[in-house]
Amino acid sequence: MSERLFIGIAGGSGSGKTTLAERLAEHFGDRLSLLRHDDYYKAQSSLTLEERATLNFDHPDAFDTDLLIEHLDELRAGRDIDCPIYNYSLHDRDSATRKVCANEVIVLEGILIFENPELLRRLDIKIFVDTDADERILRRIVRDTEERGRSLESVITQYLTTVKPMHDAFVEPYKRYADIIVPGGGDNPAAIDMIVTRIKKQLSK
Repeated sequence: MSERLFIGIAGGSGSGKTTLAERLAEHFGDRLSLLRHDDYYKAQSSLTLEERATLNFDHPDAFDTDLLIEHLDELRAGRDIDCPIYNYSLHDRDSATRKVCANEVIVLEGILIFENPELLRRLDIKIFVDTDADERILRRIVRDTEERGRSLESVITQYLTTVKPMHDAFVEPYKRYADIIVPGGGDNPAAIDMIVTRIKKQLSK
């Protein structure tokens, strides 16, 4: 095993991936760095805000996964990276970046991180957060309306036209690649304890 442990957390939108990743970060502190696939959405500054709002953000082509893979390789080699930052209100990348350190544990979370074979093989432990579809859409409505300034109508339309079809095509089928399946995400303390123990065991080798 490499000196650094790479953990992937996948699952549907609103499944609890971010909460689970943050729970792990609480356990490992500055030994852990967190990456989000969402921050690697392709830059779309050539389009108007209205045009960007109509893009399919749940398809693999929406992401600059090549850059993410390059950054993972840099981190594995022990070099810090400048991670892009995605602005959900503008549907585009921010002009600023975020420094991510090459710590012992690198956690990557995102809906589509198991879909890309090159990305998948760079993950030492693969976790899939399995949450009921009704709960996921309710969480997404609350998050997008309260945190991202979206209207209820736009959230529902996006869910029906792109989120659900893309989930069925590019998220759910790749659950089979998971080493660990976690029901409920960050609200499952027993699963979190098991994952923390597994990480500590791997790091002690």
